Amino acid sequence: MKEIVIVLLDRFADWEAAFLAPALRGGVMPGHPGYCEVKYMTPDGGPATSLGGLRMTPDYAADRLPAQCAGVVLAGGMDWDKPEAEKIAGIVEEARRRGLPVGAICNAVSFLAAHGFLNEVRHTGNTVEMLQKWGGERYTGAARYEERQAVRDGGMVTANGTGYLEFSREYLLALGADTPEAIGAWYEFSKHGIYKQ
Repeated sequence: MKEIVIVLLDRFADWEAAFLAPALRGGVMPGHPGYCEVKYMTPDGGPATSLGGLRMTPDYAADRLPAQCAGVVLAGGMDWDKPEAEKIAGIVEEARRRGLPVGAICNAVSFLAAHGFLNEVRHTGNTVEMLQKWGGERYTGAARYEERQAVRDGGMVTANGTGYLEFSREYLLALGADTPEAIGAWYEFSKHGIYKQ
């Protein structure tokens, strides 16, 4: 079965992939089939602990992507500027080479900027200034920055740290995980709940 690999570092943001993973595994709507299995990766294959104290044991180390990988998601957090994150650049390169959708949210977007992955695609992030600070000379894509919660451009999906639902929607659409109508209905329910205020 296809797998989406979610990359986590220590001090990952619990909530930033919390809506996406169950929608992928269990389907976006009741009665709809799941799209794929969800697997987790850390740089060295060791456990990662979230900002909320959730301790997660991964399925993979960041040596290479599994053959059955259908996409990669970089969950945000506080350690994307640490040396251990550098192993993930090779994973992103492999995913792009294989034509797999890559999603990144919050500081993981800044990591992509620091490695030149955003220069040719429309994207967003926490702020363009943050991407310029992290990216330095390697980030030349400021003209393609959009002030939106999430942006999908081909196989690249980016979001700021508060855009986790929009990020999930755009990544589901990038995958074709269900019909646009079903994904839209999932988003509306997740965003507004049973009762709209």
